[in-house]
Amino acid sequence: MAKKKARKKTSVKKKISSAKKRKKVAKKKVTRKKVAKRRTAKKKVAKRKKATKKKAT
Repeated sequence: MAKKKARKKTSVKKKISSAKKRKKVAKKKVTRKKVAKRRTAKKKVAKRKKATKKKAT
């Protein structure tokens, strides 16, 4: 069995720079904390969606 090639996780620095590009606010500080917050928020939203799906059935 060939080992699955682990996907290289994008570094936080890259994520921050991409976020700055998207919002075009290089001056505003995009901190690691903010990036982490966004990640946790996404997880929470996903959880909520799953919960509503279960209720619907």
